Amino acid sequence: MQSSQKLQVLRPDPDSATPLYLQLSHKLAAAIQAGFWRPEEPLPSERNFCDLLGVSRVTARKALDLLYEQGLILRRQGAGTFITPKLEQPLSRLTNLSEMLKQRGFTPGSKWLSREVVLASAEEADSLNLAPNSRVSRLLRVRTANDVVMAVEETALPYQLVPDPGLIGDSLYEFLSVQRLAVVRALQHIAAINADERLAALVDLPVGAAMLHLTRVGYRENGQALELTHSYFRSDYYDFVVELRR
Repeated sequence: MQSSQKLQVLRPDPDSATPLYLQLSHKLAAAIQAGFWRPEEPLPSERNFCDLLGVSRVTARKALDLLYEQGLILRRQGAGTFITPKLEQPLSRLTNLSEMLKQRGFTPGSKWLSREVVLASAEEADSLNLAPNSRVSRLLRVRTANDVVMAVEETALPYQLVPDPGLIGDSLYEFLSVQRLAVVRALQHIAAINADERLAALVDLPVGAAMLHLTRVGYRENGQALELTHSYFRSDYYDFVVELRR
């Protein structure tokens, strides 16, 4: 469907009691959720909105401002306005980020910050049921989707099972499966946090920005704890969804 045709279904009703900019904002949000535009696809300019929909520049700008505040669009200086690559992860199924991104048409990637063997912290030793002074293979990386930074992820694995963290590629779970160390169940805890200076710099957010913090302990088929992961997701790009039935 051509961009001009897409826009026609967004035309606000001048006879409605609802302000034009709210009508346009609601219609645009619904169109984005319905997949009219793909993530990272540019939106028409304010001028195009005005010309094709017969609205004022002020109406178009106010409508887009609302979408920006909701995290549905991105503004890039000198490049235009783009659809935010929003991801929704169901909480009812164990999946990994690389797998989920591929299923939704994104290209997953990782920027490794460190892969090292270190002494386990108290939390790592407790979560992985390790003896005192045990070592772990600790991974720290930035996760991306279509080269857009989505999250920061820190993982600890028992050194006895994963002695060389440098062999791990973009997908940790794929690596573990190949090594016959597949994670088959996990316990996850989710919390809302504010980005400190370190996290803010890594994901290009202002200090204090809202983020989602997921803590996961993954287990093998034999019940052995294999993975402790702390993931820090951009809340404007990422959401968790659970279906409830009665």
